[in-house]
Amino acid sequence: MRHATIWAVASLLVLVAGPFIGHAAVVGAPAPAFTGIDTKGRTHTLAEFRGKWVVLEWHNNGCPYVKKHYGSDNMQRLQRTWTARGVVWLTVISSAPGMQGYVTAADADAFAAQANAAPTAILLDPRGEIGHLYDARTTPEMYVVNPQGTLIYSGAIDDKPSTNPADIATAANYVSAALTEAMAGKPVTRPATRPYGCSVKYAKSPGN
Repeated sequence: MRHATIWAVASLLVLVAGPFIGHAAVVGAPAPAFTGIDTKGRTHTLAEFRGKWVVLEWHNNGCPYVKKHYGSDNMQRLQRTWTARGVVWLTVISSAPGMQGYVTAADADAFAAQANAAPTAILLDPRGEIGHLYDARTTPEMYVVNPQGTLIYSGAIDDKPSTNPADIATAANYVSAALTEAMAGKPVTRPATRPYGCSVKYAKSPGN
């Protein structure tokens, strides 16, 4: 009876874990390949940026944590600073239709123009395909991929998990630190941190 119970529990764990195996991004491993369409209707793949540094930024313009970084121009400064150095910066919006943060291409471009944002492209991910590949959980949540296609950073934008813009001045920015160290040929001191922010508003599962 005891063995039957153990096998039943093990089977349940396999069923629960099965759909997610191989999906979550792992620091030090190849970044999950993806295809996404930007707000201009152009298709992008991670493979097309091979040989370049890539930053993925999960975004929801209604999230107070995102507002902290955009309202202070902090996110835009990061975008301008690093794209000027050849980094590809992809803003990803994974909010599903009917969920908070969902935007059309025109809405996303209007926000970017108003905020003077400077990403390389804004990818619309309403089905959450890219988000689930990376196991993105919060907005903002940041990932850095090196020119060889390896994920070298995953987590929070900085070490101040608050909605207060005043905290930015004293925050240690993990994204800038990862890029600076890696571009200098050094190991990334903090390759993974706990992300903070609003939950990514994925489509609800059937029955929820």
